[in-house]
Amino acid sequence: MDENILLKIIEIQKSTKLNFILRMGSDTFPLKNVTIIKSSTPVTRPTNRGGVYFSDTFAFKIKAQVTDLSLAPLISKSMLGPNTDFQDLEIITNTEIDNSLKKITFFAHLTNSMQSSSYIELNMTVIKIKYE
Repeated sequence: MDENILLKIIEIQKSTKLNFILRMGSDTFPLKNVTIIKSSTPVTRPTNRGGVYFSDTFAFKIKAQVTDLSLAPLISKSMLGPNTDFQDLEIITNTEIDNSLKKITFFAHLTNSMQSSSYIELNMTVIKIKYE
């Protein structure tokens, strides 16, 4: 994963509001209040967690809200728990990096969600990025 690109996006977000879209299959959902952070994890060295997923000593995390509540039934298909594997979620944005416009796609795992009457809050861990 290109950590430098993620750090640049975090820096850009401090001064510019970026638009993000969550793509799940053929459905797309605009994301609101998106924050991306680099945080430490509770492991002291890179490790395989229960044979299910890999955990490093730090992770990039995305927190976002979706106001389209039709996403709710799709969430359970994305998380570990009811499923044996995480579904890779795609979060897409366009931004200028190194003086050129780039389409950036984050691939993330949904780690938890919270639903209120007006939005769904998603917490995701970035597993890889692709930019064009």
